[in-house]
Amino acid sequence: MNTEVIAVVNQKGGVGKTTTCANLGIGLAQAGKEVLLVDCDPQGSLSVSLGYHQPDKLSFTLTDAMSRILMDEPLGGREGVLTHPEGVDLMPADIRLSGMEVSLVNAMSRETILRQYLDTMRGKYSHILIDCQPSLGMLTINALAAADRIIIPVQPEYLPAKGLEELLKTVNKVKRQINPKLGIDGILLTMVDSRTNLAKEVSSLIRETYGSKIKVFDSVIPYSVRAKESSKKGKSIFAHEPEGKVAEGYRNLTKEVSRLERQREKIRSGLVR
Repeated sequence: MNTEVIAVVNQKGGVGKTTTCANLGIGLAQAGKEVLLVDCDPQGSLSVSLGYHQPDKLSFTLTDAMSRILMDEPLGGREGVLTHPEGVDLMPADIRLSGMEVSLVNAMSRETILRQYLDTMRGKYSHILIDCQPSLGMLTINALAAADRIIIPVQPEYLPAKGLEELLKTVNKVKRQINPKLGIDGILLTMVDSRTNLAKEVSSLIRETYGSKIKVFDSVIPYSVRAKESSKKGKSIFAHEPEGKVAEGYRNLTKEVSRLERQREKIRSGLVR
């Protein structure tokens, strides 16, 4: 099985990374894909949003998996992987992951520890989605080094949009120095309040500024309190409010991501012939 590793990344917090990771993952699972979600944030937001409200009490998390790689110890299959009722698997995170970030600074091959772990999962899943922490620290660099593609959620406000430049510089640096196959699937506009002129202006500005170089998804995720409610209940937006606009937005995003993959597959098979 060919495995696509997608990192959902933005160093700005509160832009909908975790919501996007969970709902895109579950959207892909509903389309018949085998999906592993990886929580790469010491705050454990993805784990909490999928119903594991006390990730620090779990017996095995991403911290343990990466520690095994660091110590050159064997890893058993899907050890520590949790199964969510909506058809996705989860490798959770706990607060000890912040200590792992410190340990990585002095480690050999420090940028590729997460990649080495995910390599043990390749072939078991069609998609691995990584929810990154809101920083450009060593854990995020590890996620970029492990990923095939990235999705960048951006809230249409001036400050989050400004942070895009810094993120894109980091992505290009990782591509040059560590992971030459890293590509950008696109920028996703999230938490869009279409009633405000500011949201309309910044959305247009992002499409004008980046649209010629990077895909800006046609799918837009509207602002909704329901999305936050679904996270508190440990469910996807599809289970919480299937007929709502946010669910429609994530359904459209899932279709767009799948379409991009099919296009790449066609190009690859054309090259192979």
